[in-house]
Amino acid sequence: MQKKLNVAVLFGGKSAEHIISIQSAKNIVEGLDRNKYNPLLIGVDQQGIWNYIKEEQKLLKPASVFADSEKLTALHFVPGDKTQPIQAMDQAVAMPIIDVVIPIIHGPYGEDGSLQGLLKLANLPFVGASVLGSAVGMDKEVMKRLLRDAGIDTARYHSYTLGNKTSINFTKIEEELGLPLFIKPANLGSSIGISKVSEAAQFDEAVALAFQYDRKIIIEEQIEGRELECAILGNDKVQASLLGEVLAVDKKHGFYSYQAKYFDADGAVIQIPADLTEAQIQQIQQIAIQTYTALCCEGLARVDVFLTKTGNLYVNEINTLPGFTNVSMYPKLWEASGISYAALLDQLIELAMERSTAENNLLASV
Repeated sequence: MQKKLNVAVLFGGKSAEHIISIQSAKNIVEGLDRNKYNPLLIGVDQQGIWNYIKEEQKLLKPASVFADSEKLTALHFVPGDKTQPIQAMDQAVAMPIIDVVIPIIHGPYGEDGSLQGLLKLANLPFVGASVLGSAVGMDKEVMKRLLRDAGIDTARYHSYTLGNKTSINFTKIEEELGLPLFIKPANLGSSIGISKVSEAAQFDEAVALAFQYDRKIIIEEQIEGRELECAILGNDKVQASLLGEVLAVDKKHGFYSYQAKYFDADGAVIQIPADLTEAQIQQIQQIAIQTYTALCCEGLARVDVFLTKTGNLYVNEINTLPGFTNVSMYPKLWEASGISYAALLDQLIELAMERSTAENNLLASV
């Protein structure tokens, strides 16, 4: 009988997507085949402290996962330890040896390459894109530049940092990009900190909100079109899922916002699979794979595109560590494509182990 793998599910984190990460972790832990895997829970609180959490049921109440300190065991890194680079601060607590990590920490410090670099230094196989793909996928402005160089269309935009914030001029931006505008933190997900601006009176407040979440922001034109999503799976050999569509968003949200996605059952109408011709499906899948490749992604990602009435395609963004909550599009798209939740986790773990083996076989000296 094959040995069970110890799978560390790494969740929480310091970003504004902390609660979504906990919900994703809960679903992943429930979805892992217990005949193949032993899940280990590693939770990062909002102060950045890593904890070994023995009781799975704590995930049932996301708001209180880190509340009972007596049931948490603080962790630290021992990068030189080839057997167990993540260890308990309390030497009386022995953690099982980790075989592979599912890092489901969304947003900064989780999917921006920093966590991936740490796991690489610790020589731990992990699910998802590596350092480069994670970093460029997280930064929407850098993503747009790379896609432009690859000949892939995205919405026109302006980008500003805190250093040149005083040069932001609404009149000039409106003349070039029109209204409405979308104002976003450059490095965040789940639509957090995003505003739709339809008039000058909303502009300054939207800019201020975006800067609360990031030191760089994007001001982007609105693309009128169907909002479609495609899931990608693979390392060197890549496959694309069937497509999903955000058909409608409740007027009180205005767009597919954080609240509409995760906290309002009637916030949006989603259709999977999307009602498209075979030619349209293949075209969008091809663009999604090209985007995935251009941005140096591995393991998994979700690519969001707009399809206009004239048939033009614009990539909105890529998410290199999409949510795994019970309403998340990524697992739903694969389920519609014939891959169950448990089978999807199997494939993601296999891809992580495959990449780690290939990297460890590279020459380290001349």
